[in-house]
Order: sequence, then structure tokens, then C-alpha cells
Amino acid sequence: MDVLTMLGQLLNTTLVFSTALIFAALGGIFSERSGVVNIGLEGLMMFGAFAAAVGGYYAQDAGFGAWAPWVGVICAIVVGALGSLIHAVASITFKADQTISGTVINFLAAGSTLYMVKLLFEGSGETPLLAGFSKYKVPLLSDIPIIGEGIFSSYPTTYLAIVLVIVIYYVLFKTPFGLRLRAVGEHPSAADTLGVNVNKMRYIGVILSGMLAGIGGATITLTTTSTFAHNTISGQGFIAIAAMIFGKWNPVGAFGAAVFFGFSQAIRNYVQLFEWSKNIPQEFIFMIPYVLTIIVLVSAVGRSSAPKALGQPYDPSKR
Repeated sequence: MDVLTMLGQLLNTTLVFSTALIFAALGGIFSERSGVVNIGLEGLMMFGAFAAAVGGYYAQDAGFGAWAPWVGVICAIVVGALGSLIHAVASITFKADQTISGTVINFLAAGSTLYMVKLLFEGSGETPLLAGFSKYKVPLLSDIPIIGEGIFSSYPTTYLAIVLVIVIYYVLFKTPFGLRLRAVGEHPSAADTLGVNVNKMRYIGVILSGMLAGIGGATITLTTTSTFAHNTISGQGFIAIAAMIFGKWNPVGAFGAAVFFGFSQAIRNYVQLFEWSKNIPQEFIFMIPYVLTIIVLVSAVGRSSAPKALGQPYDPSKR
């Protein structure tokens, strides 16, 4: 394998591992920009991965063919939205502690998805294998050295994630909707005075976060694992939170941070190909992405400025 091919494959693997983190981090931005802490991204990704695996499997069984993975994505969006609605009702309507509410979502997803898998598939600990997305090569662009192999020969979900980074950046910083969403996360009382329905905007932000996190979970099921089990997500939601914070709640920054974490996972896989890595316990190699996450979070402390009203419930009657 020549150096150019290896670099192209490393870039491609980096983007594949980054895709789920990009979706989830973008979802987290919507929620936290509206002022609602969303620790539940891990659980929402789990809901999405489960829904995509089950929906995709039954769609495949029903003869949907190449459309079966997209059915799985739609299922993930719906289930992710429903899961986030629980968090929204608890933290916005009932003004529960947002961190605790998000943690409950994580525990609920871990237990309920495994139970449903066992219930649907006769006690099995994972869903049957399904045909997920195939990589699509963009004509002409895929022939460019390194970049062609790395960027333009990937899964549809990777292309979608990159496009969404641009679209969401524009929506957040160039549209009235984005201005209102950011306003309720910074100064909810001022926004309310100007006629913005604070709680409605926060509901929208949290539900959008669930939909995007659901797609993130679906991405893992439909591109890398082809099945869902209790360890399918394995902390990816928490890494997405780290990417969001390190990216300063900005879609472009979160994209860069997600690619960095994706690179750390790609390196973990490539390290195992070398002979010298056999002398290193596998557990240490698998720790690489999580150790880097901790290092990045520690380095980001004091440098990232969260929305000012983040984590603060709002009561319109007390403005």
C-alpha cells in the first residue's frame, strides 16, 4: 500500500467515525443554544441506533431494497424526537434539574432498548445483521489523490453531515429563527419582552437535538456495525458533548472537534495493524479516544463560553 492510498483511507476512516459525532454535536448545539443542557445525547443516540436497526431490518425484510437504510434513518429521527420530548417536558415544563433529566434519558435508553431487542428477537442480545448504506463515489472528484479517496468516496450520511454543518451555521447565525433561539439561551427575559415564546423555542431546540442525535446513532448502525447491541454507542454521545464544548457551541467548531475525535478513533484502528502494537494491551489502545476527550475537555475549561442562561429554567410569570 503506497503512502497516498494509506493517507486517503485514513482520512476516509476519520470521516466515517466523525459522522455520528457531527450529527450528535449539532443536535447538542440546538438544545444548549436554547438554554437547555442536554447530557442525554448518549441515550438519544442509543434510541436512534436501536430504531434504525429495527426499522431498517423490517424494511429490508419487507422488500424496500436500497431504501431500507433510509427507512431506518426516518425511524431514528422519530424515536430520537420522542426521547428528547421526555427531556423537554421534564426540564422545560416541570423545570426539573436538566442534568438529572438528561442522565435519566441515558439510563432509560440503555435499559429499554436492550429489553426491546430481547423482546423482538427471541431473547437475542443484538438485532440481526442488516444491509446498511454503501459508499458512494462522487464522479471525477473521487479521482483526486488523497481527497478523492478520503472525502468523495464515502457514505451518504457523511455527505449529509457536512452539508448540515453549513446549513445549521447559516440557520443559527443568519436567520430570525436562529437569532430567537440564541436569544432565549442568552437572555430569556429580554427575548420574552420582545414577544419570543421562550419555552416554545426551547422545546424546538431540544426536539431538534433529539432528531439529530437519533441520526447520529443511526449512522453507527447503518454504516459500521450493521447491528444494534448494548455497546453499539459506547460513549459516543459523551464525546459529541465534548466536541460541542470544544467547538464553542458553533457548528463549524463542533465539526472540527468531531473530526479530531474521529481521527483519534481512526488512529486506534490503524495502530492495531502494526506488529509492534501487539505488545500493547488492547485496552490501552481502545482508551485513546476517551483519553483525548478528557485532555481536550480539561484544556477547554475557561476558554469556552457557554450560553449565559444555559441550565436555567424560565418561568414567564416571573419575568
